[in-house]
Order: sequence, then C-alpha cells, then structure tokens
Amino acid sequence: MHNNTWVLSDLPPGCKVLGCKWILKRKMKVDGTIDKHKARLVIQGFRQKEGIDYFDTYAPVSIISTIRLLLALTAIHNLVIHQMDVNTAFLNGELDEEIYMKQPEGFVMPVNEHKFDDVVLSNGFALNQADKFVYSKFDTSGKGVMICLYVDDMLIFGTDLEE
Repeated sequence: MHNNTWVLSDLPPGCKVLGCKWILKRKMKVDGTIDKHKARLVIQGFRQKEGIDYFDTYAPVSIISTIRLLLALTAIHNLVIHQMDVNTAFLNGELDEEIYMKQPEGFVMPVNEHKFDDVVLSNGFALNQADKFVYSKFDTSGKGVMICLYVDDMLIFGTDLEE
C-alpha cells in the first residue's frame, strides 16, 4: 500500500482472485558477507489464463545483435551512453484489466478480513501485461535518444548527455 499499488475493496461478483507470496532475498557483498535482506510481494499471475484474464503481454528484451548495432552507431556518430536500472519498473505500468489479490498472510486488517486487494492504482506485481517502454525520440535537428531495454535495465544512447 506504501507505493499505491493496491487498495482494499469488495470483490465484484464473478471476478477471479489471485493469491500472493513473499519472495525473500539476501543481497551479498563482494566479500561474501550479507549486505541486506530484501522482501518483495508478488501476485501469482501464473494462475491467469491468456484471452480470459489478460490479452496482451510483452517483455522488452533486446537481443545481442541490437545491442551491437547500437554500440556501432554510438562509435560512428560519437554518441554518449548511460546505463541504469529501474528499481520500481513494475510499479509504474498501467493495466487495462482489474486484478484482485487476496491479502498477504499476516497483513489482514481486522476490520477488512473479508476484503480483497484491488490492484488498479498501479501494478506493483510482475504480471505479464505490465511492461511499457519507449525506443527512441529525435527532434528535427537530429538530437535525441535511443533506449535499449532488458526488462528493468536500460542502455541509453544519446546525442547529448545533458539533454
């Protein structure tokens, strides 16, 4: 609820409810010691049926030949490159469908124990239909940017790092 990824609501008649689970990870330092613990709540989207629960899926995954081409264009046109990771990429996708999820175990609020989580404000879960992206944008003078995506990682190629 902190990232506006869901609101508690009543389940409309005929709607499907998906479960969820916690994914726990230990991030390690280079020397092998624990850096931090991370927890992520994921919805069980594998229970959805294509053509019934969702209609369009896409994962932006660039192939190696595309990356090589962009690197060659960078060398030829003296472009600048920047790499970045989008920490909350799946929190920013917009859904056409309404998704309902059971409240996480241990989270159920006493007043709302019979309510379900309505994932409509944004998609904070790695569901198939959440990915949105932009490839390139150039103005008439030739200044612009190309973005190469690999799920939530980006290589950004541009004519000017400042713009």
